[in-house]
Amino acid sequence: MGLFGRRGDEDDRRRLAEDREHADRLPELMEAVAEAEAALVAAHGEGLGVEELNRLGKALDTALTDAVRAAYAQERVLVGERGYSDRIYRRKRLARPEVRVATERAERLLTARERHRLQGVERVPRRPAGV
Repeated sequence: MGLFGRRGDEDDRRRLAEDREHADRLPELMEAVAEAEAALVAAHGEGLGVEELNRLGKALDTALTDAVRAAYAQERVLVGERGYSDRIYRRKRLARPEVRVATERAERLLTARERHRLQGVERVPRRPAGV
């Protein structure tokens, strides 16, 4: 605790409240990811053009990014307010089973996003400047 009390109590509470808001949106964001992925798979199946595949790929990337942020926010919520300013407390809480499940979910989403960025977004050929 220290001589002057814990620093950042107000800031920690604010950050926790923000993370709770983001974490509460995780189920709907996971649905958005599933819908965007289904739309991209359907577009590939229909043989749509490169521009449309690029647009749908970017939409899936956006949905995955939002879901990753919400999943990591859920992890921070499970760690608790004190985890923002006390790294030892945070490390101990990260070892708890329910927090590990949240961490694994966030890391799976992050891996899926990175894989999609490397392989899933169709590249649109550049047009010459004079055309």
